[in-house]
Amino acid sequence: MALSELAEQLEQADPTLARYNRQMLWAPIGVEGQRKLKQARVFMVGCGALGTVLANTLARAGVGHLTIADRDFIEINNLQRQVLFDETDIAEQLPKAEAAKRKIAKINSTVQVDAVVSDINFKNIVQFAQGQDLLLDGTDNFETRFLINDVSAKLNIPWIYGACISAMGLAMVVRPGITPCLRCIFESAPPPGMNPTCDTAGVLGPTVNVVASWQAMEAIKMLTGNMDAVSKALFSFDLWDNRYQQLNISKAREIADCPVCKHQKYEFLTGDFSSSTISLCGRNAVQVNNPAVGKVDFEQISRGLRTVGNPTFNKFMLKCSIREGQGERTRNFDLTVFADGRAIIKGTSDVAIGRAVYAKYVGA
Repeated sequence: MALSELAEQLEQADPTLARYNRQMLWAPIGVEGQRKLKQARVFMVGCGALGTVLANTLARAGVGHLTIADRDFIEINNLQRQVLFDETDIAEQLPKAEAAKRKIAKINSTVQVDAVVSDINFKNIVQFAQGQDLLLDGTDNFETRFLINDVSAKLNIPWIYGACISAMGLAMVVRPGITPCLRCIFESAPPPGMNPTCDTAGVLGPTVNVVASWQAMEAIKMLTGNMDAVSKALFSFDLWDNRYQQLNISKAREIADCPVCKHQKYEFLTGDFSSSTISLCGRNAVQVNNPAVGKVDFEQISRGLRTVGNPTFNKFMLKCSIREGQGERTRNFDLTVFADGRAIIKGTSDVAIGRAVYAKYVGA
């Protein structure tokens, strides 16, 4: 199709789509596919390395509604690969989901973004997933991915898995009832400490971009109705060694005794494998969830912390570096408390110590 023909179609259809004309010149998308993207609703879990590339790409592509959920805040070492953030976001102490929402508003103001500053878990994932056309994995742990996998199967919503470490990446599309699910491929998560993370093995920016771009392309295919073009393989690569593979997983659903696909057992969605306090592997940090606290009073917490540190806060979160003890018994913690009562305590991987710090400075 010539650009002049496309312009004429847009005048008759929807002039607001003109910003996507180079995308619509690709015949499988065209004007009709672009209109489908505009109407699409996508729920993205995690807005770190993969999530920022996904959010950036899909917002520029014209996906009409993005719900972006992330439990974390931005740190200086994130900027090497998390493309939506900059040093100003760190100075303003913005949670990742809120910073992403603000950036996307500057990139494409026609996209509606809902920022969810919360830990996505078995108690809340259904409410966020309902009504979505697609679920996207921007996470960094198996527990949350298995949770997405469960809600995908239960609500019959497709999702796209993605993972990367160092120069290696994996990605696959999961279509309930059609393709193998994640637990057909990975029956269970590796034990804590046995699975390398970005914080223990590192990650290169180009690796992130390849995985997330593959996910975004498959998302665009699905959201524009080009289901025949959607990948049926497990995409695997090592950029450093220049190895790329499309692994045939078509029979995995048939072969595996999958609890999700064959038995409709949603063990992660029921909370059987969840924890209110978790060690964030590789980060020397603990996350404490305390739903009993509810919305916290940052001013009140700040007053109690002034004897041990210099707390700062905004409407999203409170941060304070805490020094306890003296001499060889000195311990340093970085406490971040979110508006919903959740906290991340850096300086320990021991959940008992994390709970103790939380109880002491936030509340039991």
